[in-house]
Amino acid sequence: MKKLVLSGLSLAILGSASAAYAQSSVTLYGLIDAGITYTNNQGGSRNIQETSGAVNGSRWGLRGSEDLGGGLKAIFTLENGFNITNGKLGQNSLEFGRQAFVGLSSDQYGAVTLGRQYDSVVDYLAPLALTGTGYGGTQAAHPFDNDNLDNSFRINNSVKYSSVNYGGLKFGALYGFSNDSGGFATNRAYSLGTSYNYGPLNFAAGYMELNSAGTTLNSSGAVTNDATFAAGTQRTYGAGLNYSFGQAFVGFVFTQTHLDNATGIGASASGTSSGLTLTDGSARFTNYEVNAHYNFTPALSVSGAYTFTDAHLDGVSPKYNQISLQTAYALSKRTDVYLMGVYQHVSDTGNSGLTADINGLSASSSSSQVAATVGLRHRF
Repeated sequence: MKKLVLSGLSLAILGSASAAYAQSSVTLYGLIDAGITYTNNQGGSRNIQETSGAVNGSRWGLRGSEDLGGGLKAIFTLENGFNITNGKLGQNSLEFGRQAFVGLSSDQYGAVTLGRQYDSVVDYLAPLALTGTGYGGTQAAHPFDNDNLDNSFRINNSVKYSSVNYGGLKFGALYGFSNDSGGFATNRAYSLGTSYNYGPLNFAAGYMELNSAGTTLNSSGAVTNDATFAAGTQRTYGAGLNYSFGQAFVGFVFTQTHLDNATGIGASASGTSSGLTLTDGSARFTNYEVNAHYNFTPALSVSGAYTFTDAHLDGVSPKYNQISLQTAYALSKRTDVYLMGVYQHVSDTGNSGLTADINGLSASSSSSQVAATVGLRHRF
């Protein structure tokens, strides 16, 4: 029988290693959202299907930090998206398609990170819209998720700055490189955002611009085949506010997206297998959303939103009216059940062939569509 003998030096080394490990942390986390969805008009008939991520996209990830001293940390996030109904990878089969970045964070100056990341409109403005939260999510997105408040795409090759909280004020910026030696501006992206919290009042604003995104000009650029639109230039900007009182809050969000030299709407956004073609080269979407949330009890809540979208594309000016409602009941701190309903109606479509199209589902064959989902969410 052998004995293990530890010298004083060995113990000192082990003690030092333990102290070093104590200054670092890695967290495994995730969310699984599965449900049964009824749609009244999908491909010309009713449909009952099992769905993944009707509210929040299913994901798992690793988040870590290392204390470097003096209030400075090394940080990273690797986050995978997947479809719980069939186990497939999300975000066009990327291993860490939701987020993948590394950087440095300072308690005094903020954080600088590099990788595949959310743009500033998503970071600052989306939390004030029902689609950017767990109160409405995927199916509550504005038509085609035209303002990306539901995170339809991320920015590759990006460097991001996020400030610390200055008495309720936060701000940030992002730049996504084209990675093209012959075309610095071909498929690049940049964005700016800010938010301010003053007691019960929250305000946020953001701006994002994409150049030649969603095209084949540079398939390794900032936004590739997960782009909502294929356009020479996409500009999205908006602002929002909400006010909390008691167990409730009410809010308003305005966004607008301009497209120049546009050729189409991607298949994932349009709800069709081949996408929609834009022939006149320009488009505009203006969204007005009012939303509200109320907690009846710590476990039971209800949320709702009405969105009016005024669009101009392919020589027509379609008008979208959408109502989203959700009630959720928490079975524990990490698990809840929910009932989500969305109604959308589009008018003034002319001869464009546009129909109602609730985000995350196949497009309707008519001007109206209703979807209802009973779902279960578990967080870990």
